[in-house]
Amino acid sequence: SSPSQIPLSDPRNGVQSCMPFFRSAPSCDNRVLPRRHREQLNAITSFVDASMVYGSSPALASALRNRSSPLGSMALNSQYWDEELPYMPFLPRVQAHPDPCGPRSSTTSGAWSRSGLRENTTSCFHADSRVNEHLGLIVLHTLFLREHNRLVKELHRLNPHWSPETLYQEARKIIGAVHQILTWEHYLPRVLGETAMSQLLPPYQRYDPDLDPSIANTFATAAFRFAHVTIQPVVTRLGPEYSFNSRYPSLPLHHSLFASWRVVQEGIDPVLRGMLLSPAKLQTPGQMMVEELTERLFQAQGGMPLDLGALNLQRGRDHGLPYGSWRRFCNLSVPNTTSDLAEILGNFTLAHKFEVLYGTPYNIDVWVGAISEPALPGGRVGPLLSCLLARQFRALRDGDR
Repeated sequence: SSPSQIPLSDPRNGVQSCMPFFRSAPSCDNRVLPRRHREQLNAITSFVDASMVYGSSPALASALRNRSSPLGSMALNSQYWDEELPYMPFLPRVQAHPDPCGPRSSTTSGAWSRSGLRENTTSCFHADSRVNEHLGLIVLHTLFLREHNRLVKELHRLNPHWSPETLYQEARKIIGAVHQILTWEHYLPRVLGETAMSQLLPPYQRYDPDLDPSIANTFATAAFRFAHVTIQPVVTRLGPEYSFNSRYPSLPLHHSLFASWRVVQEGIDPVLRGMLLSPAKLQTPGQMMVEELTERLFQAQGGMPLDLGALNLQRGRDHGLPYGSWRRFCNLSVPNTTSDLAEILGNFTLAHKFEVLYGTPYNIDVWVGAISEPALPGGRVGPLLSCLLARQFRALRDGDR
């Protein structure tokens, strides 16, 4: 544990003196001495393989399947349906652990829904560990689950001789391929920009056994967390005609976290329509991250609201990731003075703020330095993030046998 001290100027100060923070678990290093630098563990697979649907271990994959199905189907929720479409099963209840999706003392309404379900009386859904964190994740995971079960039916129709295991594995392989196509063909070009994409992520040639496809420390700890500054403060929900509907009002972001009951009550369609129509937040030097994340994170779950920006910075320090070192790693200039930093950021005011906060550019945390760089043409990230993201996704693609 390495809690963050809450400054006197923070509204939380009168409630608690520290914000809880737990250090990442270190990996065991059994290699010949001298020991290498400290590294941390990942609990999920690095591959882009739809593991958010199937889990990252044989045990979880098995628990998420319907073992009695002759079609190799995924397990479904036995209590609620989205009209005729299924939901993910609920997570098995464990007495010793409170359910973050369960009833809360801060419930603002006890109204009964059209399905007869009372607010905040459901459990979390059972899938990858982060499925319940946000309504958008719940919706997308549900969509992939339904597509798996649709695919196994179609595959069975085409290949009636296939076993349940073959049907499951073939559908899982297709879903993993869909996940990869969405990532490399539709997502990354818009994040990196076409120019950086062509230079740093050239077209796929072949599997390279010398490439390590595991997740780089700086990618998980800092680089891929750039997306936190693209999150809107509200979750838009829309009616059947993609229009605003009083039944599905927009939600403050902190009311959409661990809110499985909203999906059970209202289905996935309102949130999915809102996601399709709503743009990501445009990050600017004056508005890095919305206050829903810095002042109200998990507030609806009770207890002290957390600050995602502070947690990201502390995680980078836990893992020992300075901004300048990673600029050097990517063959980019390393700022030595405030003027150097102002040139890199294209913003003297922001560079001066960093000088006041950090004293020297050498102390800047990699996450905040990286998100502060102006975006490359046609992309959403600057040179450092472009380098770190492209290196990781090239290794994930070319190093995947």
